[in-house]
Amino acid sequence: MLYWVLKYILLGPLLRVLYRPKVTGLENVPADGPVIMAINHNSFMDSIFLPLVVKRPMTFLAKDEYFTTPGFKGFWMKTFFKGVGQVPIDRSGGNASEAALRTGVRVLDGGNILGIYPEGTRSPDGKLYRGHTGVARMALAAGAPVIPVALHGTRDVQPPNKTLPRVRKIAIDIGEPLDFSRYDGMDNDRFVLRSMTDEIMYEIMQLSGQEYSDMYAAKAKKLISERSRAADASANDDAGQAAPLAPQDSDSAPLAS
Repeated sequence: MLYWVLKYILLGPLLRVLYRPKVTGLENVPADGPVIMAINHNSFMDSIFLPLVVKRPMTFLAKDEYFTTPGFKGFWMKTFFKGVGQVPIDRSGGNASEAALRTGVRVLDGGNILGIYPEGTRSPDGKLYRGHTGVARMALAAGAPVIPVALHGTRDVQPPNKTLPRVRKIAIDIGEPLDFSRYDGMDNDRFVLRSMTDEIMYEIMQLSGQEYSDMYAAKAKKLISERSRAADASANDDAGQAAPLAPQDSDSAPLAS
């Protein structure tokens, strides 16, 4: 109920007026049955804009911390994420990837749409990064087609490390479903999983027009952060070396040690 209230009454109408999403390929989303929508990921707002235009309800996997944070803030976080169709990943029975797989397959077995970001995290620089094979494992385990999706402009709406979104026009391109039934029973073959995932990422790249990097986004984010820290340290060193020595006044108080 809260999902529909947010979409059609509280949040959706305002977002449609402000961001005027242009959508192509909406007819590629089946009217029923399980389906995975594999999406490029540039902004937190991605999980809000796509469900806004897709007629069927969508479910995304979310960190369980969004649902377990204590206090007033935690209550509103849980209410919001539940309201926009996100479900927590239960990590109690194993590592995060296995927990995500189990939860995702359970959503698909219920005949629902599951939204997945194959890159695993938001792109740190706007490029499209290598996909994780979890999307392929879920597709084979649930027998679900995969629809590639590209969102345009969401990075401009909410750039990295920015809390408040800006008003910008966005566009959403929804590709044709990819049928991987030819790989039935091969969900433990890592070469098959990688081939499927690369095919999905290629279709997303074709839709998005993004530059592709054959590196995981998490690694790229770490490298960018390390380079930024190194550049800051180098700039501070250069500034210190360039600073002129202040003349010492014999009557001035000594510097504290």
